[in-house]
Amino acid sequence: MTAIKTRAINTKFFLIEASASHHRVPPMNDIPIIDLSGLPIREPAALARVTGEVAHACREVGFFYVRGHGVPNDVLDAAMAQAHAFFAQPQARKDALKISADSDNQGYVGLRTEALDPGRNIDDKEAFNIRIDARDHWRSLRCPELPGFDAVMADYFSRMLRLGADLHRPIARDLGLAEDYFDMRLDRPMATLRLLHYPPASARADGAFGAGAHTDYGNLTLLLTDDAGGLEVQRRDGAWIAAPPVPGAFVCNIGDCLMRWTNDVYRSTPHRVTNPKGRDRYSLAFFLDANADALVEAIPSCISPGERPRYAPITAGAYLASRFAQTYGFTQAEKA
Repeated sequence: MTAIKTRAINTKFFLIEASASHHRVPPMNDIPIIDLSGLPIREPAALARVTGEVAHACREVGFFYVRGHGVPNDVLDAAMAQAHAFFAQPQARKDALKISADSDNQGYVGLRTEALDPGRNIDDKEAFNIRIDARDHWRSLRCPELPGFDAVMADYFSRMLRLGADLHRPIARDLGLAEDYFDMRLDRPMATLRLLHYPPASARADGAFGAGAHTDYGNLTLLLTDDAGGLEVQRRDGAWIAAPPVPGAFVCNIGDCLMRWTNDVYRSTPHRVTNPKGRDRYSLAFFLDANADALVEAIPSCISPGERPRYAPITAGAYLASRFAQTYGFTQAEKA
């Protein structure tokens, strides 16, 4: 296994340095850590290695960490600092940016107003959703008036887009497709960056989670967390396990739309958040969903002989719209 050393670069984040050794995919009950070094520049050996590790993670676990992703630590620090600044604003300033049916899934979601596990308790969190327009231009609509917010989040958003697109290449290769199969289906993506704040766990008797058990809707989610912990993942046997922070790494998981594309060969995994005791928790979740007009239908290599596709073809936009109302009660929103 790759040996990991850490050294502090500030009070919140750490730089990971990996010593040279062979790569190993952990057992299926663990959440794999995948080193993406070489993937962004499309080194053939890196693509072959990452393909095998991503294939295991998507088929057997549904979750994995990625490091060696090339996003500098100062970019991560700056984005997290802006999340802190946003949620520290007076409530009236946050409410002025409140999400609504005509906001194109942009804006503020107040504390304890969202339920990711319908029929159970309301989630104990608040959030702020950021979108781009169809031309991949930064869009300041409904963004707060905070110093540097637009520039920092635009940079972070664009880096997440590139990283998400890079990860679709080993996925395509694993599924027997051309490596660039998803490129034209992700050139106008329905991508959302969500800033999240979870207050300290309270003594309420309702047993609310910060985020109730759910699966994500789209293709891939890239999550940056602080060191508070609290993310839990459901194993295939139904047991819940912790997904602790890995310094300098993103948590990645597949969503329901990619599961649908693969005819359930890849399986999205339920996850939830337990609020930490005695401290706040912050995270940045980037949801990469395909173009609204991309047709989501079973990939031929995912249909066994004699088997029929499990889902009818549908556009990515129509599929996501069919799921949004469960969370907010209107059709232009994203689950966290």
